[in-house]
Amino acid sequence: MRVVIAPDKFAGTLSAVEAAAAITTGWRRRVPGAELVEVPMSDGGPGFVDVLHAARGGDLVAVTVPDPYGEPVPATVLLVGTTAYIETAQAVGLHLTPVGQRRPMHGSTLGVGLLVAAAVDAGATTVVIGAGGTATNDGGAGLLAGLGASATGASLDAGPAGLHGISAVDLVGAHERVAGVELVLASDVDVPLLGLMGATKAFGPQKGLNDEELLIADGRLQALAELTDRKLAAQKGAGAAGGIGFALLLLGATRTPGVELVAEAVGLSDRLVGADLVVTGEGAFDFSSRSGKVPYGVAQLATQALVPCIALAGQVLIGSREMRTLGIEAAYSVVDRVGEERAFAAPAEALAELAERVARTWGR
Repeated sequence: MRVVIAPDKFAGTLSAVEAAAAITTGWRRRVPGAELVEVPMSDGGPGFVDVLHAARGGDLVAVTVPDPYGEPVPATVLLVGTTAYIETAQAVGLHLTPVGQRRPMHGSTLGVGLLVAAAVDAGATTVVIGAGGTATNDGGAGLLAGLGASATGASLDAGPAGLHGISAVDLVGAHERVAGVELVLASDVDVPLLGLMGATKAFGPQKGLNDEELLIADGRLQALAELTDRKLAAQKGAGAAGGIGFALLLLGATRTPGVELVAEAVGLSDRLVGADLVVTGEGAFDFSSRSGKVPYGVAQLATQALVPCIALAGQVLIGSREMRTLGIEAAYSVVDRVGEERAFAAPAEALAELAERVARTWGR
């Protein structure tokens, strides 16, 4: 039996590489003779660089950039030839700041702009930005500032709060900084920048914005869009990573779903040839998984290859009918199997235990 194991990270507990290894460990306990092919995945969020480095090799360039609140944080640029891959979450990830210390009205994406600049300085002619998992909601204003943009009446690098009173935006410096460089936005979601389905309303609460701040922040991003390009704000992916997508689109970036880019880079379609089963997964498997997330992307490729696909997740929050619309035959929860406390205390072993149990049914 040939099983392709292609999970995303389990946010807060396991990287995609660690999750794939845990599933392999558990599966092998039950079916020691199975051919198990590990293909860790990413949708552009945390783990994007690690997954691509594991699959494609290349050189890692260490960089120090500001986190959302200006504190120095280590990040890396992955260089594969003249193509650079960077990850927004390394600079401004939600995981960098404890819940009680998050100040989303003041969080800036300046560090992401400096990370793009570092990639250009390293000689990249193409820069692919994995966008997702950020603590910021500034419409990418800080990113633009990091590349040389400026504003009148406000500060671009002080989060939504800093955009109060903005009356003009000058993007000339930013355009010059990336002149001749192809920018690619690899996003984990396809939401626009503004409105009920936009970056602020959809993801602001999980970043810590309260009801009043949601309205204020969305209004500040609307002002930014009105002064730059309102049409681009409505494009798919403009709202990715709290609006980093919008800033990159302003600079001429093309947008591609992160999971599709990673699937191509790791050769997932080729790995599915001759497979009997695909196992994917993520921390929380819910209906939002359809919006550019790894399980949906993996399941679509599995469907094309006529291979059944199942999911292992920290939590499963949808029913069987909904999961089948995503192309998933069945989904299994670590928390339901071992309990929430153990799932977080020993995540790798808990996931391995779940995989061993699932292999009783699917490993024949």
